[in-house]
Amino acid sequence: MSQQAIPKAPRGGAVWALVITSVAGFMAALDNLVVTTALPSIRADLGGGLHDLEWTVSAYTLTFAVLLMFGAALGDRFGRRRLFLVGLTIFTGASAAAAMAPGIDSLIAARAVQGVGAAIMMPLTLTLLTAAVPAAKRGMAYGIWGAVNGLAVASGPLIGGSLTEHISWQWIFWLNVPLGVALLPLARLRLAESHGTGAPLDIPGTLLASGGLFGIVYGLVRGPADGWTDAVVLIALFAGAALLVGFVIYGTRAKNPMLPMRLFRSRAFSGINAASLLMFLGMFGSIFLLSQYMQGVLGYSPTEAGLRMLPWTGMPMLVAPIAGILSDRIGGRPVVATGLFFQAAGLGYLASVITVDASYAVQLPGLIMSGIGMALFFAPASNLVMSSVRRSEQGIASGANNALREVGGALGIAIMGSIFSAQGGYETGQTFVDGLRPALVTGSAVVALAGVAALVIPRGRGAEASVVEEEAAPVRETIAA
Repeated sequence: MSQQAIPKAPRGGAVWALVITSVAGFMAALDNLVVTTALPSIRADLGGGLHDLEWTVSAYTLTFAVLLMFGAALGDRFGRRRLFLVGLTIFTGASAAAAMAPGIDSLIAARAVQGVGAAIMMPLTLTLLTAAVPAAKRGMAYGIWGAVNGLAVASGPLIGGSLTEHISWQWIFWLNVPLGVALLPLARLRLAESHGTGAPLDIPGTLLASGGLFGIVYGLVRGPADGWTDAVVLIALFAGAALLVGFVIYGTRAKNPMLPMRLFRSRAFSGINAASLLMFLGMFGSIFLLSQYMQGVLGYSPTEAGLRMLPWTGMPMLVAPIAGILSDRIGGRPVVATGLFFQAAGLGYLASVITVDASYAVQLPGLIMSGIGMALFFAPASNLVMSSVRRSEQGIASGANNALREVGGALGIAIMGSIFSAQGGYETGQTFVDGLRPALVTGSAVVALAGVAALVIPRGRGAEASVVEEEAAPVRETIAA
């Protein structure tokens, strides 16, 4: 392994690394859904049509998803702490620009720049945390990191609705600024620098992957609004798919590819990435529709709806650290699979009890099951991703996994939104329920399929696997030579 790949001694230890990376991950993950409940207020202040409001959400998702692997590659090449600071600075500055946006177009532009910063920052949180935490304790660390990030993803609508209702919509962006300003000096002083293999940047691979992901995500975002037969949507989807096929072919032949395709020969790496894609597909689509159900059908305010979702969205804070400890003791595979089947059961239950006047008590078991399932997934999944590759390749593994999660989320909203529109609509409470039920059934089936993918992961892939793999690789390469 290159000497560059060996991290320096941690300056502040595992606790500081955990605090810094968890808060940074929270900021990036929160902005996925925090805007959704603030859209009516944004429109009242800044104007714009439905198309413009959609882009206040989509601009962030697009740049975040398509640049994740590139951000990880930059960190591996030029220093993970250094690029983490760059990404955090961009994200914080763009958050302030979004809060001060004078019009809808400038808000959309600021959201796109936010996504750039998050794409650089987010995949490096795991590699920096891994470098600072001993292998035997990484499950617990990933558990806490996963709890914070899972809470951010799921509680975005609650936080956005509460700030908008009680202060102003600008504060969903101002919230990031003091956090970012506080993290910058801490990260500079308390995080150890580390590098990847030191290989040159893979420009062709970056262009193929970024272009392919952009086409796919753009088509998924625009499909429900413009129609799946729209020429632009079809061109984006087909072009994106073609570029991703080219990326796969290129990755099998290039000398130093951005994402070595040989990683997918590992059942652990392939299994956990497939499970992550499918889990986010089912989870994002379900939360997107259920938050609207609670407000539009049951009549709750954004804050009230968010509070009633807490048995689901708040569960990671309670269960994910325990899940991390369990993954250290018995391996991540059974914990992840159990969590996914729990969430599938929760969504299936909700689909069976949802009505135009369903009481909260009737919904509660499904929310609790979904929350436990999500909490059991996040921490062990991160551990499995990072332990399925060599330490020098953990940055790009994290970037690839995060990119697949983002694409899964966009795909979930698109697919489940299309099912909802085909079977129901917003006309009445009953038509909303008619569309919501089959969408939730689809979400349950997809998450159950994610559980099956998790079972493909070999048994016994613990936190030490990456170290063993890394030490064994030079021996295998020497024998092969």
